[in-house]
Amino acid sequence: MIAFIGSVFSPYYAWARRHRAIDPLNHCAVNIALYGTPRRWAMTERGRMAVRQSATMLSIGPSSLHWDGNVLTAEFDEIGVPWPSHIRGRVQIYPTALPSLEICLAASGKHRWSPIAPCARVEVTLTQPRLAWRGSGYLDTNRGDAPLEQGFARWSWSRTAQRDGTTIFYDVVPRAGEPATHAYRLTLSGVIEPLEPPPMLRLPATRWGVARATRATAPPTSVRTLEDTPFYARSLIEAPLFGEPAVAMHESLSLDRFRAPWVRALLPFRMPRRAG
Repeated sequence: MIAFIGSVFSPYYAWARRHRAIDPLNHCAVNIALYGTPRRWAMTERGRMAVRQSATMLSIGPSSLHWDGNVLTAEFDEIGVPWPSHIRGRVQIYPTALPSLEICLAASGKHRWSPIAPCARVEVTLTQPRLAWRGSGYLDTNRGDAPLEQGFARWSWSRTAQRDGTTIFYDVVPRAGEPATHAYRLTLSGVIEPLEPPPMLRLPATRWGVARATRATAPPTSVRTLEDTPFYARSLIEAPLFGEPAVAMHESLSLDRFRAPWVRALLPFRMPRRAG
């Protein structure tokens, strides 16, 4: 689940800002993805009139997120694509700690990342489809003052959940300046421990040819590719860390691919737009 204000992957936002400055609130969306059975995806973009926000609440169309100081509750009612199907339900995220960490991903300072709740308990209750489960989770934020594809050529990210915390690797290749690696271990109590990153090792490329690599201390393997698109891949991988087996969520993003006109022409099939 991702909430977007000024959707960074919106083709409509990209096309509109070629000619003039654009209000990011006119390009907002809530992305819901289910990877089990049934498999469903929703990411409908909406304009300013469908958005409400405050210090503790964000509402985009029929979906909303609310923070009460202890739990983040997301309630959503979205229509999936490409085959219309409802995704209705609630996700509640209970952080174990809220560490204060914000990282500038580029030397310009225009792109920042923060793991708001790197370790959390998550409860999911869906009414359409009728599903429920609970487990460990993660909450972070990316924010920026310029289009993502202007600042970066590509990046990879991974998060490994462990019994006493989580390990995160963020490797970025900016368009200006040197590549950078951000490596942290964050404990359940919120202690932030910078890490010396292990080597970057290759994974098989996706069917679309998106290159994948991750930080690991032994050769990694791909368990399952969850998202396989022309510019982005989300995968479940086995990537041993410091002599121990580990399963991680992994993302690869190619911004060179994303800004290609043929890729943006495909995106409305996955990201429809509504006025309200």
